[in-house]
Amino acid sequence: MQLKWPLVILLLVLMGSCREEVLPKPKAMLRLEYPNSPAGKLETDHFEFELNALANVKDRNAKSLTLEYPKMKGSIFITYKKVEGDLQKLLSDAQKLSYEHVVKADAIDPKEFINESERVYGMFYEVKGDAASQAQFYATDSLTHFVTGSLYFYVKPNYDSIYPAAVYLQNDIQRIMETLKWKN
Repeated sequence: MQLKWPLVILLLVLMGSCREEVLPKPKAMLRLEYPNSPAGKLETDHFEFELNALANVKDRNAKSLTLEYPKMKGSIFITYKKVEGDLQKLLSDAQKLSYEHVVKADAIDPKEFINESERVYGMFYEVKGDAASQAQFYATDSLTHFVTGSLYFYVKPNYDSIYPAAVYLQNDIQRIMETLKWKN
């Protein structure tokens, strides 16, 4: 009888210790996917471009408009200015605005844009890091029209968290630049 209890205890201990080893989960990135949305057309008095169907046009007037993306809590602010012999000042102001984010940004990646057939010349600035704006751009025909744009989110800038939405909206900005046409 004495041998029975130690054997039962040993058997219970062995059964209780037969679990898988607990391992920590590996770090992973949040995977957010946004649909490829069909494009519509947005026309103003001075220009037109293809518009993502997910964007809502807000605060539209003769000189500016806002493209709101409610699901991503972000907006693209677009401003139009007429070139009146002050192209160098407009270019300087647009470039200065882009580089004001250098304090918080990890990097600012400028990309030149040229569409000879539509007379659209500009720059796209991808801002990486915890900056207030994740992208800036300007486009001009060098004679009459000048457009600037900025991407902002309505949340505290945490680059890791907003990265998927930032990439999606940066692609929208590039589509805007690629489809931009001036009106005379």
